[in-house]
Amino acid sequence: MTIPFDHIEAIFFDLDGTLVETDDMAVARWERYLRPFFGATAHVKARWLLMKVETPGNMFITLLDWLHLDRPLMGFTDSLRRRRGVYPADEFRLIPGVAEMILNLSGQYQLGLITTRSSYHIEQFLVRFPEIAEAFQVTVGLQDTRYLKPSPQPVLLAAKTLNIPVEKCVMVGDTTVDVLSARRAGAWAVGVLCGFGERSELEKNGAHLILNSTAEMAQIVTD
Repeated sequence: MTIPFDHIEAIFFDLDGTLVETDDMAVARWERYLRPFFGATAHVKARWLLMKVETPGNMFITLLDWLHLDRPLMGFTDSLRRRRGVYPADEFRLIPGVAEMILNLSGQYQLGLITTRSSYHIEQFLVRFPEIAEAFQVTVGLQDTRYLKPSPQPVLLAAKTLNIPVEKCVMVGDTTVDVLSARRAGAWAVGVLCGFGERSELEKNGAHLILNSTAEMAQIVTD
């Protein structure tokens, strides 16, 4: 189904693997462990495994947040994220072309950031990249909803905050939890292949559109 961008009012972005790069070193490490068992397919299996541990990893970090241990244990939680294949906050690196894409879209749509990271990490992201920070009208993170993606709550909250009907919103992300969160909320879902997601799984879970990189969003909405 073609996304009607001429009727879209807001675009929300995941963070890891969507706006900032994932850590290929984590994939390589798991690939070495899996190669004796899977041979040539070890790389694919490693990416799949890292994506599958996203939800339980999020649940554990959420528990630390509920116990008010997320900031005292920030180094520990960043270590967990590193093992899951994402950078700690102080190592955020934008995916090539993302900054230009955000600035291009900011004059056409309301933009938002929906992530499973904490408010601390959102703050660090915005501070680290001031050139695009003001483009985001809403952010939804770990502390903002009771349930994280793939629950629809984060997408629904972002739409409500902007006072925009959720059916006029697009969620862009690299994993199935992003796609499922969007679809369950009634929003449009764009999957990107610059993170951990695989095309087959993104398609299976209902992505309306799949791009090789998030940076391609600028071109897609003007076509």
